[in-house]
Amino acid sequence: MGLLDGILSNVAGSVLGGGQAQGANPLEAMLSNLGGGNQAGGANILGAVMSLVQQNGGLSGVLNMLQSSGMAQQADSWVGTGANAGVSADQMTQVFGNAGLGNLAAQLGTSHGQAGSILSQVLPELVNQLTPNGRVPDNHNDLLSQGLAALLRR
Repeated sequence: MGLLDGILSNVAGSVLGGGQAQGANPLEAMLSNLGGGNQAGGANILGAVMSLVQQNGGLSGVLNMLQSSGMAQQADSWVGTGANAGVSADQMTQVFGNAGLGNLAAQLGTSHGQAGSILSQVLPELVNQLTPNGRVPDNHNDLLSQGLAALLRR
C-alpha cells in the first residue's frame, strides 16, 4: 500500500489527504481551483477523470489514443520528466469523442465544453503524476482502480 499512498499523495495532495498547503503539487492546486476551492469538488473531478482513463484502457490506452489522434508529442511530454505540452478542449473531444466527453460532463454536472476544458487541464498533470519516472508503471490499471476506491472511501 505504500506505493499507492505515495501515488495518491502525488496525484491528489490535499484533495485526498487534507491539511497540506495549497500549491504543494500542481494537480492539487488545479483541482482546488476547478473544484471551487472545495475538496469534495476537486475529488469529484479527479475521480471522474481517473474513471475516464480507466474506461479507456488505463494510462497506456489513453496514451495510445492520443498518439493515434496525432498528439504523440503532447502524450510523450506528459510521461517524460520535462514540461507538459498543453492540449485544448477540442483536442480532448477528438481523442475521447462526443460520447466520452458527454459522460464526463454528466458526471461533473457541467457542459460538454466545460468538461473538455477540465479534461485538457487535468489529464496532462494526472498522467505526469502517475508516471514520475518517465514511464508508465506496469501496474497502472491496478493503481487507477485502487486510487478510485480510495477516493470513494474518503
